[in-house]
Amino acid sequence: MAIEGKVQRISGPAVIAEGMMGARMYDIVRVGKEQLVGEIIRLDGTTAFVQVYEDTSGLTVGEAVVSTSLPLAVELGPGMLNGIFDGIQRPLDKIKEASGTYIERGIVVKSLSREAKWKFTPSSKVGDEVSGGTILGTVPEFSFTHKILVPPGITGKIKSIAAAGEYTVDQVAATLEDGTEINFYHPWPVRQARPVQRKLDPITPFLTGMRILDVLFPLTMGGTAAIPGPFGAGKTVTQQSVAKYGNAEIVVYVGCGERGNEMTEVLVEFPHMEDPQTGNPLMNRTVLIANTSNMPVAAREASIYTGITIAEYFRDQGYGVSVMADSTSRWAEALREIASRLEEMPAEEGYPPYLASRLAAFYERGGRVTTLSGEEGAVSIIGAVSPAGGDFSEPVTQATLRITGCFWALDASLARRRHFPAINWNRSYSLFTGILEDWYKENIAPDYSDLRERAVTLLSRENELQEVVQLVGPDALQDQERLIIEIGRILRQDFLQQNGFDPVDASCSMSKAYGMLQMMLKFYDQAQAAVNAGATIDDILTNPVTEKINRARYTPETEFEIYRKNVLAELDSAFAVAA
Repeated sequence: MAIEGKVQRISGPAVIAEGMMGARMYDIVRVGKEQLVGEIIRLDGTTAFVQVYEDTSGLTVGEAVVSTSLPLAVELGPGMLNGIFDGIQRPLDKIKEASGTYIERGIVVKSLSREAKWKFTPSSKVGDEVSGGTILGTVPEFSFTHKILVPPGITGKIKSIAAAGEYTVDQVAATLEDGTEINFYHPWPVRQARPVQRKLDPITPFLTGMRILDVLFPLTMGGTAAIPGPFGAGKTVTQQSVAKYGNAEIVVYVGCGERGNEMTEVLVEFPHMEDPQTGNPLMNRTVLIANTSNMPVAAREASIYTGITIAEYFRDQGYGVSVMADSTSRWAEALREIASRLEEMPAEEGYPPYLASRLAAFYERGGRVTTLSGEEGAVSIIGAVSPAGGDFSEPVTQATLRITGCFWALDASLARRRHFPAINWNRSYSLFTGILEDWYKENIAPDYSDLRERAVTLLSRENELQEVVQLVGPDALQDQERLIIEIGRILRQDFLQQNGFDPVDASCSMSKAYGMLQMMLKFYDQAQAAVNAGATIDDILTNPVTEKINRARYTPETEFEIYRKNVLAELDSAFAVAA
């Protein structure tokens, strides 16, 4: 029996409905004559507090509120890749076909196409015992192999299974002996984390192609990172670069409350980006969730749950998935607005008291896991934070800082100096560096960590000396100190900086980054010996080998090993004459 109440009060996206006896928390409801989509977020006796995912203009007191008795869920199956959805997984292309340029209120479209056919190859057979996570078969989707899974919570013996052939997602893939039918897709509640066998230690790096991140502040596969920074510092561009060059197999990009023109750039550019892994369009392994700042605020709050649930689904197939949440500050603002509409007690800066716990619950859904089918998958979460005025002491940044393992702090002053990526190496940190030591020794070089620590120490020392220079000028420094400033400049300009428009320097492998560190630190050692022997700083800087080190980042990967060996050999005698 349908539960039906009436609108008692309306406050923006918040609707208070009376007569909702029997309704449950987080049930989806249809509000008013236009059947607006909403979700119950609080119950008080027979009164339900509903957040509506659409504009409530024109809604009147007394209109019907009907519960579907189902939670907000997404459809998981073939057809999500190369898709652009709104915050509650409605495909924007289908909405445009149905309603034109603007989204009509109350519009209903299926998340996954019911017309598209997918070529199914079964991998299970009649009589097999199956349970949640068991792979029934595979479907090719672009260059990706999509695995058809038994939904979590379902167990039994296969009575019949679809033969090899083409099927739509709403057809039956398998029937169990108890009569349970399993389609090629299944729904899943977005606020409920998908189950796994167990969580695993993060022991492999999530490589981004950015030297400053991969070397100084590494992220693990299944780790979490925050990118806080003021307007114009490059949060979105950094996330787009990580999405393109990162070593995740699937990318879920959630544009949560971003400006319309910025989201438009993402929607326009992503389809034309070439995937470095396959050479195909990057969108072929990407799912976009687009929720701009002028869209209903409640859908913004739901959008990151939609994104993380889709990511968990691909993780359950045994893949590495990266989630780009841009930005969690806009999501927190949506929480704050809804909380104020519901007259909840505000905490710091007006945010609700449960802000930190909600953020933690979101980031905790990341991780490297053993899936229900016994495979290994991972969800890595990279969340942008947009503190007003670049103030990192505000609540969202501070709450995120306590939860995430990487803190990539963007600096507006670096961006103004055209230093990109504009990540401040003095304020950023990673908790994963020690965990990855064994991986570095086995896959890069035994002395990689030592070189990294030396580079960090030199950058820190250079930063201290720059403060002295600002007070008394460079002439007050000794030659050894001036040399530290010069090696710091080389590390900053030729190692930490990258040119995103250069086809070679846009992305850098770990082996190349190690080779560049080798050259720069050997240069410092040789130059230091030369200065001790009486050479001047000018002798060092005018030596031809210095320019070769400066140009190393523009050397293609295929030619770099020879280039590195030649420069290291030249450094052995480069400063002998000067000495």
